[in-house]
Amino acid sequence: MMSDPDLHPPQMPPEMPFPAPLRANARFMRTHPAHWLSLGFGSGLSPVAPGTAGTLWAWAAYALLDTWLNPLEMGVLILLTTLLGWWACTFTAKRLQMPDPSNIVVDEVAAFWLILWLIAPADFWQQLVAFVLFRFFDAVKPGPVGWADRRFHDSGFGWKGGFGIMLDDFVAAFCTLLCLAAWRHFSQVVL
Repeated sequence: MMSDPDLHPPQMPPEMPFPAPLRANARFMRTHPAHWLSLGFGSGLSPVAPGTAGTLWAWAAYALLDTWLNPLEMGVLILLTTLLGWWACTFTAKRLQMPDPSNIVVDEVAAFWLILWLIAPADFWQQLVAFVLFRFFDAVKPGPVGWADRRFHDSGFGWKGGFGIMLDDFVAAFCTLLCLAAWRHFSQVVL
């Protein structure tokens, strides 16, 4: 006697759950050069505010590099960091199985370097204002920064996802530069 397929459907194997996201740590960082770059050479491993830690690392690294590189060389370094950062973000996000891990900070590094490069020469206090504004725009994500973050947030783990990781920080950099330009303009008008 044959069984009715509607009464006894074939047994399907249980669905394979998605693997749990990996945790970024020093051991993970050492497994691939892309992880070193994307995690800001360890600054993104900070347990508290990794984006702020990465931006502070970027500021210190820029101050050091600025003593050796002329403006053109610094611009080329920023461009290379952006392009390699895009690749590293894509690779590391895929390995961590998260679309935009907070430990990835090369986006903050490249964007903050761009700000410092474009406002040069700037004293410590001007750079501090740039730092605070950039962190505000990157963390709070008002207006266009939030749009850029949402636009590519669910783009998966391909090149588009890596671009999205970088994009919102460059929009935050643009907003920072706009505020700094307005500040410089209006402070000259008042004086």
